[in-house]
Amino acid sequence: MVIEHAERFGLAQLHQLRGRVGRGTDASTCLLLYATPLGETARARLAIMRETEDGFRIAEEDLRLRGAGELLGTRQSGLPDMRLADLAAHAGLLQAARDDARLIVERDPDLASPRGQALRILLYLFARDAAVRTLRSG
Repeated sequence: MVIEHAERFGLAQLHQLRGRVGRGTDASTCLLLYATPLGETARARLAIMRETEDGFRIAEEDLRLRGAGELLGTRQSGLPDMRLADLAAHAGLLQAARDDARLIVERDPDLASPRGQALRILLYLFARDAAVRTLRSG
C-alpha cells in the first residue's frame, strides 16, 4: 500500500490504513510518502508510525499531539477547558470519574436524589447543565 501525502493524515487514519495490508500469508509493505517541509506535528506523527505498530501507544501519542477535545461537547480535538487536570497524568482519576458518572446515571438518571441535585448544581456552575440531556441520551 502506498499512502501519498501521509503528513496530512491523522495517526488513527494512518494506523487503520496500515492495518489493511499484511492480513494474509504473503509479505506486505505500507509506504508513507510525504512532502517537505514537515511541521513539528506531522514530523511527530510520522515518527510514531515508524516506531511502533502498537495501537495503544499510537492512541496515547495522538492524544498528546491533538488534545482530547471536549468530554461533553462537539469538539473532537484540541485542549480541553480544564484548568487543573492533565488527562495523561490523571488518567486514573478520569477512569474513576467515568465509572462514578455511569453509576449515577444508572441509579439516578433524572438526578433527583440529594447527590443528583448537587451534581446538577455543579453542572450548572461549570456551564455544563446542557450535558444532562447528553448524559440521558446514552
